[in-house]
Amino acid sequence: MEPTELTRYRRSLKRKNYSAHTVKNYLSIMDQFIRWLKVPIREVTRREIGSYVDHLLRGRKTPKTITCHLHTIRLFFDYLITEERMDVANPITKVSLRLPKPLPRHLLDIQVTRLFAVITDERDRAIFMLMLRCGLRVEEVATLTVDAVDYHRRQLLVSRGKGGKDRVVYISEDARLALKAYLTKRSSKTQALFLVQKGPLTGTPISVRGIQKRIEHYAKKSGLTVSCHQLRHTMATQLLNADADLVTIQDLLGHSQVTTTQRYCRVSNLKVQRDYYKAIQVVMERTQPRNKDDAAMNEKYTEENMV
Repeated sequence: MEPTELTRYRRSLKRKNYSAHTVKNYLSIMDQFIRWLKVPIREVTRREIGSYVDHLLRGRKTPKTITCHLHTIRLFFDYLITEERMDVANPITKVSLRLPKPLPRHLLDIQVTRLFAVITDERDRAIFMLMLRCGLRVEEVATLTVDAVDYHRRQLLVSRGKGGKDRVVYISEDARLALKAYLTKRSSKTQALFLVQKGPLTGTPISVRGIQKRIEHYAKKSGLTVSCHQLRHTMATQLLNADADLVTIQDLLGHSQVTTTQRYCRVSNLKVQRDYYKAIQVVMERTQPRNKDDAAMNEKYTEENMV
């Protein structure tokens, strides 16, 4: 394949408002696929796709990773057909690889306390507090700007989140204080909110990988298994346990489908436990005898029907 085709594909993705992170991932996957191919892209059929899946399985890639590869390749062929007007058939009509559906993992309250006890750097504390209290994705934190924060209204505008959608989230008091502590020491006039603090890239916006490395550092320091996305899961679970409406949580997280948010119900054991005992108490009051006479009558009725 001509390098210009991938260059044009990159431009097409950018015109469609795909994030820089997504564009990079798509092009990386396509580069891997094209390098592996033994035939021109025009001659790719379902047979080559099946062989590529086998290749990924031999490389111990997870079902989730393989699905991501297939989805990306399918989108690329759609681009070749619709925009490049290439006379080819898309070898991937649908991605049907069976995926496990693990429950979202969240931190317990005691683990949250333990994690933040070791995060003393003002920038890092502000970053992870926003993830925990606002449910932000790591990419959304990395692209935040100074003017996205409305301190008067205690709101935060997330621009071009997943799917290119904007949304407003709200800032808790502890998150506001963490941001204030960080900005008090931040002297740069750069629009990006969170900046690199050490090394040759000092003063430039911190990257997604840079944030992930910081959480890995604090996870090791606290002795916990934790990722950036777990903080988002934790926020959703905590709100659900505090009886927030599912639709409210959906809006805050920026989920397109409420079914995505409903997955948090399956891990929110505290709410399930409360709802169960509340409901079962009503059931018991309706079905259990209210006094000894009722109990005796029920016992006599049962004995008569057993004879």
